Amino acid sequence: MHPAVASRLLDLRYRLEYAGLRLVVGLVRVVPLDVAVNTSAAAWTLIAPRLRRHRRALENLAIAFPEKTPEAREAIARTMWGNLGRVMVETMRIDLLIKEPERFDMVSKKVLDRYRGKLGPAVGVTLHMGNWELAIWPFTEAGGRPAAIFRMVKNPYVDAYLRAQRQGLYPGGLFGKGQIEENQRTARIMTDYVRQGGRLAIVSDLYDRQGIPVPFFGQPARSVMVPAMIARRVGARIWMGRCLRIGTSSRFRVELKELRVPRTANQADDIRSTTAAMQAQFEAWIREAPEQFMWSNRRWS
Repeated sequence: MHPAVASRLLDLRYRLEYAGLRLVVGLVRVVPLDVAVNTSAAAWTLIAPRLRRHRRALENLAIAFPEKTPEAREAIARTMWGNLGRVMVETMRIDLLIKEPERFDMVSKKVLDRYRGKLGPAVGVTLHMGNWELAIWPFTEAGGRPAAIFRMVKNPYVDAYLRAQRQGLYPGGLFGKGQIEENQRTARIMTDYVRQGGRLAIVSDLYDRQGIPVPFFGQPARSVMVPAMIARRVGARIWMGRCLRIGTSSRFRVELKELRVPRTANQADDIRSTTAAMQAQFEAWIREAPEQFMWSNRRWS
């Protein structure tokens, strides 16, 4: 096939995919929020336990909670799927959610107010819990103009749309995460961004084959060390955040904690201890509300 014809066909496919996405999003945004999230939660709870990812979730839960019965772990996994169903709908309306401040209970408002206007360079980290994208909202609300890492979508029309939807949440922009070479370039850009006083958000609870093995629920887990590396290198603060769902509604409790970054003569030890402390805090948060954590992700090798 001639390259020009192939290019036009690929562009047509991308446009059709984009049109399909906009149709689904349009329908979700027309329906009342409570109806949409509850319908999606019910569908996910019914369908997801029949998928392969449910087995992984149960395997992860068995590692994390060996003392719980299989029935208890099954109940946690099913509730998790309901939460993810709600997140899917909220993701399609994320620009509307952040325009309703009454949906957010800022647990750490005093902490945030103390540093408002003098936060300096900072790295914000969170985990796949509750509605994790909204964990950055305190930074945004305080005028911090945070940026975030965003996995690039191959379809350029879909990618541009998803970025535009999140502009109000990440006014500092979104750094693309793609191939290894692109990731290395992105890492340099992120480091420079924070060095110049920017605030960067990173979801940091996934397995990272190039990461540092640190304890997580009693087992070594290769963990993302980028937040510790950037903060240690440029003298930035690390703020840990979680966004918990209140009940089954689209209302959230957002909490912030500062993680102290050691700066000794041994940079490698500093990065390792910071990464370990980060994962220990994640574990503590997960134990408080295990049904809101995404257990279907890979976490241990």
